[in-house]
Amino acid sequence: MEARQSNATGSARRPMATPSELHPDLAELAFLLGEWSGTGEGVWPPGEAFDYAEDVTFEYVGDPFLLYSERSWSLDEGSPIHFENGFLRPAGAGDIELVLAHPIGITEVAVGTVRDGVIELSSTAVSLTPTASPVTQLRRRIEGRGDGLSFELEMAMEGVQLRWHVSSELMRA
Repeated sequence: MEARQSNATGSARRPMATPSELHPDLAELAFLLGEWSGTGEGVWPPGEAFDYAEDVTFEYVGDPFLLYSERSWSLDEGSPIHFENGFLRPAGAGDIELVLAHPIGITEVAVGTVRDGVIELSSTAVSLTPTASPVTQLRRRIEGRGDGLSFELEMAMEGVQLRWHVSSELMRA
């Protein structure tokens, strides 16, 4: 395996692309590019409310999709709460697809739309490992407003109908 070479700033990471370099199919998703940080609140059914901090990154690597990474942690304890990684892909005419892996034993495929800085996605498939939480459906809404990004997630589980789970307000880092 060959080691990555450092760039001019000494970082081994490839710099993120700017919107002017984007593949044309990603034009409607350009508002997402970059690193975002903020706080949110949530409830894990059937649990108590919690507050959290969150970092989200959308990165362009030269192909017609965005890399997506999310991490969150407890504001009270500083302990990790959740991670997810995946891809956001245009599917033509304002339609998009999301493919995610969660370390809690869940993979998620969702489809939806992007219109005027608003993304709405609903899961079409949720796969579980034998030890995963019994999640059955997810619905997401992401809205960009200048240097702000809001996230909302609804979730259903075995025995729990689709309901609000978390929401956050992020600012461009």
